[in-house]
Amino acid sequence: MVRFIEVNKKFGKLQVLDNVSIDVEEGIRTAILGPNGSGKTTLIKTLLGMVIPDSGEVLFKGESVLGKYKYRREIVYMPQIALFPQNLTVKELLDLIPKLRMQPAKYDGLIERFGVNEFMHKKMNALSGGMRQKVNLVLAFMFDVPLIILDEPTNGLDPVAVLELKKLLREEEEKGRTIIFTSHIMDFVQQMADRIVFLLEGVVKFKGTVEEILQETDSTSLEEAVASLILKSQKVHNYA
Repeated sequence: MVRFIEVNKKFGKLQVLDNVSIDVEEGIRTAILGPNGSGKTTLIKTLLGMVIPDSGEVLFKGESVLGKYKYRREIVYMPQIALFPQNLTVKELLDLIPKLRMQPAKYDGLIERFGVNEFMHKKMNALSGGMRQKVNLVLAFMFDVPLIILDEPTNGLDPVAVLELKKLLREEEEKGRTIIFTSHIMDFVQQMADRIVFLLEGVVKFKGTVEEILQETDSTSLEEAVASLILKSQKVHNYA
């Protein structure tokens, strides 16, 4: 569904993406991992057309996204930090976004699922971080689109909401939707990712399944495996 082909991007002298090539298969959950500053968000933004690569190709359904806009109607992006209009109530926001996208949306089941119905008539500036994240999730899943991108979706969520998110992700995969997500919570990734891409300083250090990264690093957990890849890279830099 999505292909990044030898994508390069610099901001000034900083090489943020270094010859990144990734295939995101349709209908599965793919986690893009890496420490802060590894290039995850920049990579996602090249797919959304928010960042233009210096070189390389980004394809969605076999076509380049460069200079195009209509394809975005088939994608929902949930940012890590969403800047909502503070003077709107939750209900006003949920009713407004479908009008802006000019697409139908259904959120009744989602607001019940994440407990958003309890604060539907509160203004956004009155919500806690966890409440805002629940609204963010409703906005992400209320559209019937083939690709959903979630940046740190568990931020601020209570354990019950995290459990509901896991169930929802499995249900969406069963419907054939493609999910791309980032997360620093390795237990969540280990349970939810079909495939993993690990970025470090803009370079792809691993592509494959959870089982494959555990075998490659001789690890018993994903957290241990990721730490092993980082330490291995640091040793290479020290010897260089």
